[in-house]
Amino acid sequence: MIVYAPPPDTGLSIVFVDDSLVIVDKPAGLLSVPGRGEGMHDCLASRVQAEFTDALIVHRLDMSTSGLLVLARGSAMQSELFRLFRERLINKRYLAVVDGLLADDSGEVDLPLICDWPNRPRQKVDFEIGKHSLTKFRRLDLDPAKNTTRIELEPITGRSHQLRVHMAALGHPILGDELYGGPAEFKAERLLLHAMDLAFFHPLTAASLSFHSDAPF
Repeated sequence: MIVYAPPPDTGLSIVFVDDSLVIVDKPAGLLSVPGRGEGMHDCLASRVQAEFTDALIVHRLDMSTSGLLVLARGSAMQSELFRLFRERLINKRYLAVVDGLLADDSGEVDLPLICDWPNRPRQKVDFEIGKHSLTKFRRLDLDPAKNTTRIELEPITGRSHQLRVHMAALGHPILGDELYGGPAEFKAERLLLHAMDLAFFHPLTAASLSFHSDAPF
């Protein structure tokens, strides 16, 4: 059972803000939106809304994942950003450290995913009713001493826990993953997954926006 103990609210790490958008760097351990049940109200969305009352969530990061997250200011901008995500016009890249030494320089994982309902929030690969899910990966660095690989991940689709399930299915679970890591869960104090790059065209101005956040691991 995962106990929710959000990190202290020491102020937002704002990467970008204008009249349309707020880009923030979410710490690991903080929910993107309120969870169900008592004591689950503290989240990134509520912290942002305390400063920007018109901020609305557009996408989510897993509680254990850190990194860049965009919120819309107002419902009209929220609809536009929903469209960009739906049409895959927002490019996202993640950094992860996985268990084992990844043999390939690059590649992709194309495995359909669906909620493992009796064991939710776990997701699973299901070739009959799973939804198309595609992840591209690129090897960055090998650490033979620790038997780990540092990789860049690019989710082409945006399924729940997609990167975590895909890497586990590949035989290289992300370190610190309490749901899919197996023994790799205990090789890190947190999930070593970080949303490091976010790029898209501003819905109002058409300006090219590109944001980067260094991984804290």
